[in-house]
Amino acid sequence: MKFVILGCGSSMGVPRPDGNFGKCNPKNNKNYRTRCSALIQTKTETVLIDTSPDLRQQLIKNKIKKIDKVFYSHLHADQTHGINDLRVFYIQNKKTIPVYADHPTRKYLLNTFRYIFVGNSKEYPATLKLNSLSKNLTILDGKKKLKVNSIKVKHGNVNSICYIIDKKIAYISDISDFSKKDFRHLKNLKYLIIDCLWLKYHPSHLNLENTLKYIRLFKPKKAVLTNLHSDLDYDFLKKTLPNNIIPAFDGLTIKL
Repeated sequence: MKFVILGCGSSMGVPRPDGNFGKCNPKNNKNYRTRCSALIQTKTETVLIDTSPDLRQQLIKNKIKKIDKVFYSHLHADQTHGINDLRVFYIQNKKTIPVYADHPTRKYLLNTFRYIFVGNSKEYPATLKLNSLSKNLTILDGKKKLKVNSIKVKHGNVNSICYIIDKKIAYISDISDFSKKDFRHLKNLKYLIIDCLWLKYHPSHLNLENTLKYIRLFKPKKAVLTNLHSDLDYDFLKKTLPNNIIPAFDGLTIKL
């Protein structure tokens, strides 16, 4: 199994649309960050987490030829507005692609991108099928079914979903707080990929101080910081962090 971080940037990416790199060194390619999406690849299935507005270039760059299903973390634009780029994968097989999301995200997707789920003519049929999140989410790897646990977390004034795959790797790009009742699912994983927006406090995201607090609490073998704002230079983080914690970069691949 492979886990690929397609994009690790915050809502405006790095550089921002006006070309501003903030404190990031433009000479380091790892400071060029598209908006957050991730990918799980097994022998059998390719599963996407979120459809970043930068999805098209992410898929081309990583040579992704198929998408079998999509998991959404939440309804914000930087996680959803690349959804139309999935149309090509419907065209390949003429089969709707299953999409899984919580109730607020399903409602938002259906209201905003209704044509994708309902279709409006023979020329433009429905390309995706909207599904509820359940406790029985799986990813097929050969004959084996890998369990996917979805945990609701706080992300400011909305909820977001943390996905834990095969009890080995957790991915949560947008979070402001965990519930104590879920700590048991997050301890001693092989990898924890976690939101780390910037240095100062933010009401909807973890900053570096709070991210490191949770990493110490959960004790993963390795932690990866994502959703990185232009305040956080890659080399600055590498010099600051302990050896078992690394900053993400676009295209970072974890082999499990």
